[in-house]
Amino acid sequence: MKEQEKSKAKSKNGGLRAGRQKIKAKLLKSYYGNPTKDMKLIAITGTTGKVIVAHYVHEILKAAGEQVAVLASDQPFKIGMLHKFLSDAWKAGANYVIVTVPAEGLRDNVFYGLPVAVAAMTNFVTAGLKDMTADEYIETEKTLFRMKPEIVVFNSDDLNYDTFCRYNGKDKTVTYGQTSADVKILNSKLYNKGTEATLSINAEILPVASFVPGETAVSYMACAVAITNAIGISHESIIEGIANYEP
Repeated sequence: MKEQEKSKAKSKNGGLRAGRQKIKAKLLKSYYGNPTKDMKLIAITGTTGKVIVAHYVHEILKAAGEQVAVLASDQPFKIGMLHKFLSDAWKAGANYVIVTVPAEGLRDNVFYGLPVAVAAMTNFVTAGLKDMTADEYIETEKTLFRMKPEIVVFNSDDLNYDTFCRYNGKDKTVTYGQTSADVKILNSKLYNKGTEATLSINAEILPVASFVPGETAVSYMACAVAITNAIGISHESIIEGIANYEP
């Protein structure tokens, strides 16, 4: 009985905190003048790789001549920090902002009420979980894709792809991976100080190369390509931007 009471109290407290966060999000959005109305928000989530993908996308957009700002971390950040970043990016003239989205931030409603242009997921690796169970993480991650993003990007190789693929973008849904994907990984070469990969987009071959070593870099490059190709960035800028990123 005591355990049930504790569970109810925890749920009630969580609900109250979530309500306060939503109110705070509305106030901050108003205080800073709703800067996201003039910028496109690219939100990248997943247990691993989201920071690297965010920097790839940042470099690609820079290579394309876009004004872009990035807030990338594996650690969650506070709601006030996010809204100040968005305000500063708007004042600096950014038309794109890239933000990594830890599950904890979704759980705490840090991103509540923000318009999402692109929502992308890298992967779901249970070894990367800390204070959530696998089921809790999955339910929390679904929050991002329920925010009605214009474009949704999923990893078709991920073991939990079937769980998330039911969510579609308002404009388009894009997949990347080795099989049955819009951005298909054909082959790759791994080096001590970098990675090369050959991708296929609508039957067009796209060679990419990065200073990020390791097999996972191939998937991260494909994710960045899927995001930027979906928003209409040229393949020349995509190739240049990925090559420009030095971790």
